Amino acid sequence: MFKTVKELVEQASTSSLFEVIIESEMAQSGNSREMLIEKMSMQLDVMLRSIERGRQGVKSKTGLTGMDAQKLNHYIHNHESICGPTVMTAVQNAIGTNEVNAAMGLICATPTAGSAGVVPGVLSALIERYDLSRQQQIEFLFIAGGFGLVIANNASISGAMGGCQAEVGSASAMAAAATVSVLGGTPQMAADACAMTIKNMLGLICDPVAGLVEVPCVKRNALGASQALVSADMALAGIQSLIPVDEVIATMHKIGTELPSKFRETGEGGLADTPTAREHQQRIFGDNE
Repeated sequence: MFKTVKELVEQASTSSLFEVIIESEMAQSGNSREMLIEKMSMQLDVMLRSIERGRQGVKSKTGLTGMDAQKLNHYIHNHESICGPTVMTAVQNAIGTNEVNAAMGLICATPTAGSAGVVPGVLSALIERYDLSRQQQIEFLFIAGGFGLVIANNASISGAMGGCQAEVGSASAMAAAATVSVLGGTPQMAADACAMTIKNMLGLICDPVAGLVEVPCVKRNALGASQALVSADMALAGIQSLIPVDEVIATMHKIGTELPSKFRETGEGGLADTPTAREHQQRIFGDNE
């Protein structure tokens, strides 16, 4: 059992992050290892299907978002991107997943629906780049979930509670840590990647246009996926976070509680309060809002 990332890292020093996390889940849920792996495998399948659907092109009923994953897919295959195929594949698939969500399709909340694109986007890019085995893919998700559990218990994964730092920020941190681990980094390196990611997203507000999980949520998932990969590379290079990850998580919680309500998923501040956003809100909801 672990309550902090420090405890998770210490326990993993004689085992592995995956083993510590799945053993903890077995103890808490009472489910067998086989059942937990089967459930995670099903969630992985949902993620991969949502990515494929997004790549083919979907559009939300509001018209606010859609078809950008398809545009990126064409761009990746017909141009030499600045960031390279791994980062752009993660970005493409993060966008695709969230476009499917906006179109009322089936996704796997990781850790929320609004941040559901980051983890599968990053994982899918790693699968393509490194030919990860099915077991490695499942271990990636368990490790991401383990870090997410600590964040949820010590801060928040809710935009309504802590702003978008708690949603896309947490998802990106989870993906960064899991990336480091699955590519052979130490548990401490995974913790540093988690810390560096959250530090970059501290204070990120939740300001959905018209109160819908579309703008700017979809594109924030894209950039969150790229942040996860950059943080992972930094950690694998040996770069450390001066502030321990548990203190970073505590800071995120403190900032979240201090954010004004208009910056916490109410649709009252930030980008949601721009003239263009209000025009779209009126178009979608009329005088009902």
